[in-house]
Amino acid sequence: MKTAKQLPPSATERDPRWAAVLARDPAADGQFVYAVKTTGVYCRPSSPSRRPRPENVEFFASAAQAEAAGYRPSKRAAADQVSVAAQHAALVAAACRQIETADDLPGLRQLATSAGLSPHHFHRVFKAVTGLTPKAYASAHRARQVRERLGHAGSVTEALYDAGFNSNSRFYEAADRLLGMTPSSYRAGGVDTAIRFAIGQCSLGAILVAQSERGVCAILLGDDPEALLRELQDQFPRADLIGGEPDFEQLVARVVGFIEAPALGLDLPLDVRGTAFQQRVWQALREIPLGSTASYAEIAARIGAPKAVRAVAQACGANHLAVAIPCHRVVRSDGALSGYRWGVERKRTLLERETPA
Repeated sequence: MKTAKQLPPSATERDPRWAAVLARDPAADGQFVYAVKTTGVYCRPSSPSRRPRPENVEFFASAAQAEAAGYRPSKRAAADQVSVAAQHAALVAAACRQIETADDLPGLRQLATSAGLSPHHFHRVFKAVTGLTPKAYASAHRARQVRERLGHAGSVTEALYDAGFNSNSRFYEAADRLLGMTPSSYRAGGVDTAIRFAIGQCSLGAILVAQSERGVCAILLGDDPEALLRELQDQFPRADLIGGEPDFEQLVARVVGFIEAPALGLDLPLDVRGTAFQQRVWQALREIPLGSTASYAEIAARIGAPKAVRAVAQACGANHLAVAIPCHRVVRSDGALSGYRWGVERKRTLLERETPA
C-alpha cells in the first residue's frame, strides 16, 4: 500500500510564529500579527478564527505594517484593537503614576514587571501611548518637579531633594539641560540671564527676535509690538532684557529677510527649551524641506508616536521660534490649514512664499 509522500515544511511552517498561531498563544499578542492572502485580512496570534493554510500566511511586526501592505483587520481584530488599546492605556497610566510617586526612579525592567509585559514590549507600548520612552517621561516629570520646587522651595538644596535628586552633583549635572540656566537663576525668574532683543516690522506685521548666550530663544510675530515685548517678559520675568543694540538689529534683519524670501535660508544657533517630547517634535519640524508640508499625523509617525497627534499639535502651539522651527509647515491630513500660534493668514502667506512657482 502506497503512502502519501511527506513534503518538507514550508518557510511559514518553519517560522516560530506559526507555532504561536497554531497554539493560539495569547502571550504572542502584541508581538506580531498574521495576514491571510486569500481573505485580505489580518489577525492576532490568539484569534479563534479558522486556521489558514500556511502557504497563504504572511507575518507582520504590527497591525500598522499589515495595513500598509494592503490588509484590513478582521472583524474580531478590529474589536480587539479597541480592547487592547484600552488595556495598554491603563497599563501606561499605572506606570506613569509609578514613575511620578517613586522616591527612586524605577528602571525599565521594574516597570515592565509591574505591567506584566516583557521590557521590550512594554517599552514599545509606553512610547506608542505617550510619545515618549519611559526614561524620557521620567526626565520630563523630573523637569516639571524641578521647576515647581524651585518656585516654592526655601532653597535650591531643598528643591533638589524634593524633586528626587539624592546628591548635589547629579542635580547640577541635569539642571542646565532641564532648565536652560543655573537653578538659582531659574528660581529667580531668569535673574542674571542676559536676553538681547529687538523689535522690527515685516510684511507679516511686528516681529520680535531675542537671543540668549546660547542662541536665538524667541522669534515672535503679531500686530502689537508692545504685546510681543510683554510675551518675552512673561517668558523671562526677571532676566536682564537688553534692547536697542544696533549690531543685534542686524540679526532681526536676517530673520525678516528670510520671511520675505525663504529661499535665502536661515541658519541660526537656537536656544531651544521644552520637554523631551516637544523637542522631538520641533526637530522633526526642522527636517521638513522648504516648500513641503507634513500633517500632524505624519509628524507623530516620524517621531515614533503615531497615536500622539494631539500632543504634536500642542507642541506646535508651544513653539516660541516662528519660522526657525517651521510649525507653519504642518497641516491637517486633508491638506487644509489649521490653527497657527501667530494666525492662519500668516501661515498661509508663509507657505505661499515657500511654494515653488
